[in-house]
Amino acid sequence: MRKVCPNFDLPDGLDTVLEVPIPEEMFASNKTSHRSWQNMKSWMNLKPNSERSPPSMAAIFGGRNTEIQLLLGVIGAPLIPLPIKPDHDHFISKNIKDHPIEASMAKYIVKQYIAAVGGEKALNSINSMYAMGKVKMAASEFSAGEGTVNNKIVKVRNLRNGGGEVGGFVLWQKRPDLWSLELVVSGCKISAGSDGKVAWRQTPWHNSHASRGPPRPLRRFLQGLDPKSTANLFTNSVCVGEKTINNEDCFILKLEAEPSTLRARSSTNVEIIRHTIWGCFSQRTGLLVQLEDSHLLRIKAPGNDNIFWETTMESWIQDYKTVDGINIAHAGKTQVSLFRFGENSESHSRTRMEEVWTIEEVDFNIKGLSMDFFLPPGDLKKEEEGYGIVPSNVRLPFKVRNGSTRVNASKIVAVDDVECEESSDDDDDDDDDEL
Repeated sequence: MRKVCPNFDLPDGLDTVLEVPIPEEMFASNKTSHRSWQNMKSWMNLKPNSERSPPSMAAIFGGRNTEIQLLLGVIGAPLIPLPIKPDHDHFISKNIKDHPIEASMAKYIVKQYIAAVGGEKALNSINSMYAMGKVKMAASEFSAGEGTVNNKIVKVRNLRNGGGEVGGFVLWQKRPDLWSLELVVSGCKISAGSDGKVAWRQTPWHNSHASRGPPRPLRRFLQGLDPKSTANLFTNSVCVGEKTINNEDCFILKLEAEPSTLRARSSTNVEIIRHTIWGCFSQRTGLLVQLEDSHLLRIKAPGNDNIFWETTMESWIQDYKTVDGINIAHAGKTQVSLFRFGENSESHSRTRMEEVWTIEEVDFNIKGLSMDFFLPPGDLKKEEEGYGIVPSNVRLPFKVRNGSTRVNASKIVAVDDVECEESSDDDDDDDDDEL
């Protein structure tokens, strides 16, 4: 990871210190990586207070516009289903025999997990953390008209074959509801965070906006980076069985978001029906090896039709290493399935995405990390009533032509925050070239 870059505007000037470290691949001499660096340079040159309107995403990213928006909107900064209480002492002192067998088993598994990651004393010694890492993500498959004779499946990219968008990220955290993320992928930056009162997100194609409901932790922290929050989250779960993952026997813990939390995140036009999370803990090591969550929402379209979106994310957590006495996962991969249904079967569509990540640096108890560091952007706007209305003809940002089937690149739905993000139709032809 590179933390400084040459000053291309002034050859004799000092190197530029990057806010988010960038993988070396973005500085390579090949054509694709050179374009990624030029994209990032264009983004860095945008003045936040400039009176001129910023260039369109299509102008910066060409035919990759909608794919990058989709990747960052869905995989970039997803949140977990419900808030986490900062203390985990409340479950340590409870007698697990006072609960139903499924809940008692879950609490026992969580206690084993606490011991595996370093113990209660080590976890209680942490008051803040920092992590820096590298990501590679891609939309791997798109299918339209599922369940029909005209079903069309398009393989877009595969990370194992060298495809995908490369980037880096920096995470800061002071407690589960006080965190900050900066992620740069192929020159496009997404920022997200929480000040303990509101969780927010900021992208180049959308103004800063707050998520509905109480602030929730970032999902990336539960992918092996924050064992204390992971233990807090699953202490109220139930054990629902066992499964084998990569030849490792695991216990499965399940947790459902409460109806009150789902109602707080819903609006008059968008209803979150369910949000469930599963954690798979190794029976041999006690560590978390897989994290999965799935949520279903219903969008009220004009007329009597309802559109449903189901998002499923599966993360495999790997390469645990000890940092200051605490076991932290340093690598992993996530696969996402985004399924749209609810009208006639020809309009059904499914998009699959994937991400691999590695952690380059981790540190705890950061000196000088104050509350001011987590303040939201000055232009933050609360979601207005009715925000998130999605037309009935909304489609995912790829086109597949097969007889009468056509999927238009019109909008992207970031279903995690019940938000609708505009995308341009002007680059439809470029999107065809990407497929």
